[in-house]
Amino acid sequence: MASPQCCADPPTLDPAGGEGRVVDSFGGITAYVAGARESKAAVILVSDIFGFEAPNLRKITDKVASSGYFVVVPDFLHGDPYVPENADRPIQVWLKEHAPGKAFEEAKPVIAALKEQGVSTVGAAGYCWGAKGVAELAKANEIQAAVMSHPSFVTVDDIEEVKCPIAILGAETDKTSPPELVKQFEQVLSSSNSGIAHFVKIFPGVSHGWTVRYKSEDAGAVKSAEEALSDMIDWFNKNLK
Repeated sequence: MASPQCCADPPTLDPAGGEGRVVDSFGGITAYVAGARESKAAVILVSDIFGFEAPNLRKITDKVASSGYFVVVPDFLHGDPYVPENADRPIQVWLKEHAPGKAFEEAKPVIAALKEQGVSTVGAAGYCWGAKGVAELAKANEIQAAVMSHPSFVTVDDIEEVKCPIAILGAETDKTSPPELVKQFEQVLSSSNSGIAHFVKIFPGVSHGWTVRYKSEDAGAVKSAEEALSDMIDWFNKNLK
């Protein structure tokens, strides 16, 4: 489900932001890329409803790249991020054109392009809307490690089918994926017949979207977002390198 939290604190998009570069086609999709192309480990980041031009997402991309990964942020929204000011197109209407999980099929040629350039391991991380696509990739053996931050639309059934190491970062105040649901995810992953390496953490004092839609002048929010980023990089370091 989509709650008002999914649309809160929209970023001011910056198509020219970041230390990386925008390429017209990576696996057939416009993308922001960063890091060394010769890296054998790559990470795909799947945005929330505000898309790949969000400044904080690009900061995250650059930091992941500085840890030794080639990072790709495909524009799975195809130049059509959600615009809260558009009263004629509320979130439920927008979602009909951008169904959660649609990134799954579009990510496959991106993964193929990564492998063509010599990448041997691929991880994927999804934020809010993007988490559903990452869950589908993790269910289909398309990636070697997954991270979901304050996921939207992800179900217990999804988690039961995950086939690669997965980290789930939840928020204490989250109406979309409340702590109770995140704990259910953990129970599934911890069951004796799962065998899936996992890391589940609920961050105190934060709400849905905190990892990418924080205010840079809010020191506490920045600290929580940086902690989540560190956890994500650590997870990829353990499972991709």
